[in-house]
Order: sequence, then structure tokens, then C-alpha cells
Amino acid sequence: MRTLLRPALAASLLTLTALNSPGAAAADGVGDFVERLSREYGFARTELQAVLGDAQKQQNILDAIARPAEGLPWWKYRQIFVKPERARAGVDYWRANAAALRRAEAQYGVPPEIIVAIIGVETYYGRHTGNHRVLDALYTLGFHYPKRAAFFLRQLEEFLLLSREESLDPRQPTGSYAGAMGRPQFIPSSYRAYAVDFDGDGTRDIWQNDADVIGSVANYFAVHGWTRGAPVAAPISGVHDRPEAFVEAGMKPSLTVGQLRASGYRLDPELPDDAKTSVVALEQAEGEDFWAGLENFYVITRYNHSNLYAMAVLQLSREILALRHAATQTAEARD
Repeated sequence: MRTLLRPALAASLLTLTALNSPGAAAADGVGDFVERLSREYGFARTELQAVLGDAQKQQNILDAIARPAEGLPWWKYRQIFVKPERARAGVDYWRANAAALRRAEAQYGVPPEIIVAIIGVETYYGRHTGNHRVLDALYTLGFHYPKRAAFFLRQLEEFLLLSREESLDPRQPTGSYAGAMGRPQFIPSSYRAYAVDFDGDGTRDIWQNDADVIGSVANYFAVHGWTRGAPVAAPISGVHDRPEAFVEAGMKPSLTVGQLRASGYRLDPELPDDAKTSVVALEQAEGEDFWAGLENFYVITRYNHSNLYAMAVLQLSREILALRHAATQTAEARD
């Protein structure tokens, strides 16, 4: 993944490429983008023109972003991620990385099963990290997807800065159709802000180094307010009519458990009345289930701004933890 070119040689080759490239004029706004980054960050114009001249608009990326999985009802979404085989693979991943997971929990307060479930949902523990060039993904969405152009242009900017900081050839990294990278699927701004060198080898490698992956996920959660030892969510019972006002209060916890109890709802486990919560509606094949999404649940949604995503992570984490406990008990019984 690291560039094989020495900086001076890389710069000279990029300049030569720029002189022979059809260049950035392929998309409106590229010239202004190059000028701004050159002015603000000291990039050589010829280097940026060469890199962006190699970027390609990909229609399949535009097609993919138009049909995100989060648009599915919960019962279909769950079938994608909360599967026995993914839970079993999570136990294997935990076993292989137990030392790093213990250290991450000690340092950041995030339980191993949550970290493992994030990696499991994102990339099936590194099996599916995406095969789009990050450069193509961010170029396509930044210059050809007006609905979210500002966001993806910022990510393209962050990616170019990241490539310079980490000595990466920006043409090489691959990821998702939205430009998310590596086993934890960090977008470039998240990589720059939250990735850590957890094994102390001098690099932050979220593609191949599981210690860095684990430490980076845990650091992301800690920075976003994960509370050590606090519950994540609890099912709500006693709901006869859809609690519209509670559901529409939003993803961020702004209600209290006491308010839910005052409306006749029951929560398991018992939680203090002043605990902040949201109400999460999960569409089943028939009817809906309702959960109290507590502060740590909200932290999971900072990784992907979706209640469905956070619930998939939570439920997969519980499956992984249960299987690991069962395997441990079986091993102890044999001994």
C-alpha cells in the first residue's frame, strides 16, 4: 500500500504524467479545487493535476450510493449482518486478536465484542474491504454527485492530505464506493483524526494491521463519548400504539427513561429514571419492535449515522459474546 517511489522521484514522475495527461478538465470545478489545495496546503499544481487526471468517473459508484442498505426495513437489514456464520467468524477474530482487544478495552473502555462487531459489520473481519480505488470513488462523488458534493470534496481533500502524511500513492488505496478504507472502513477525515499506531511500528495501517484496526476503532468510540461499563440499549415492552412523538424526537438521546415509564412502557433491564435515551423503531415483517437507545447506542451511530446500523452492531456483538462464552465453558468442561 505504501508508495514505492522516493519523494523526489515520485514528484518528478508525477510532473511528467501531468504534462502528458488529459488532466483535470474532465469535470467542472477540478481546476478550482486544484488551485485551492495548492494555495492552502502547498501542493504542487502539476502533482494534483496528474493525480486527478488519472481519476475516473465510475457509474457503478453513482448507482451504489443511490441504493444504500440502510434504506431496507430492519428485518431485511438484520439478515445481512446478524448471521450465525458472521458471529462464529467474530469469535475466531477475537481469539486471534485477544491481546490487542484486551489492551484496547483497558485503554479506551470499549468492550471487545463491540470492536469485533464493528469490524464484522463493516468488512466481515477484513474479507470485504472494497475494490474501488478511493481516488475514483471520491472524485466521482465529489464532482458528479451534486446531492453530497460538498461532503465528498472535503473527503477528497482529506484523502490527498492523508496520502501525503502517510506516504501513500493516492492512486493505490482501495475501499468502498463511498471512499471508506480498510478493515474498519474509515473515511479519510476519520483516518486522519482517529486512526492510531496501536502496535508502535511507526505506521497507522488499517488495511493489514489488526492491532492498528482495533486500536483505531476503540479510539474512535472513546473520542465520541463511549462510557465504560454503561449499557447500550434496552428493549421496550408495553407499547400498544406507535409512540410517534418519542420516535420522532430523533436519534440523539433527548428523552428520559422516566418519561417512557410515565407513558406505561417497561424496559429490561431496569435503568435509572434520569438516564437519557431515544426511542428506536425497528420494522419487522409484521409490526414494529421498540428499543431505548442509550448514550452508548448513540455513540455507535457516530460511526454510521443509522439506528439500523447501530442495532446490527449491538445484536451481532451479543451473538459473538454468547458464542465465545459457550466455547470457553466447553473448553473448561473438557479440562
